[in-house]
Amino acid sequence: MALSPLTDTLLAAKRRAGLSFADLGARLGRDPVWVASLLHGQSTASAEEVSALADALGLEAELVEPLTQFPVKGGLDPVLPTDPLLYRFYEILQVYGLPLKDVIQEQFGDGIMSAIDFSLKVDRVADPAGDRVQVTLCGKFLPYKKW
Repeated sequence: MALSPLTDTLLAAKRRAGLSFADLGARLGRDPVWVASLLHGQSTASAEEVSALADALGLEAELVEPLTQFPVKGGLDPVLPTDPLLYRFYEILQVYGLPLKDVIQEQFGDGIMSAIDFSLKVDRVADPAGDRVQVTLCGKFLPYKKW
């Protein structure tokens, strides 16, 4: 999967600075997942966030200024992800997508979970059989309108 030139530059600067997404999140006052989405061109930063990011990464503010523009979201290419971690999320939706839809609609009614009024959290859960990844999705329920 090809990354944008700006994303390549930002991720390289992050590595050079020896910073984690959590470190950058602390500097920007944002969640590490949101910061990662910003560096991947999937979120929009304020002028203050761009300034803090440029300072943290040792970059010129003009270089990161495009992050204040509204992005085209969801631009994964190819459409079916081939990266094993991304593919597993796709596989989860293939296996559990319709069951999740049924359970959500049984509990809330006919509607969707917002990906706009939304948060996402990633945690490490210790387990003697091998640490586990816990992903929490939290989106506002939006009922379908009748007219």
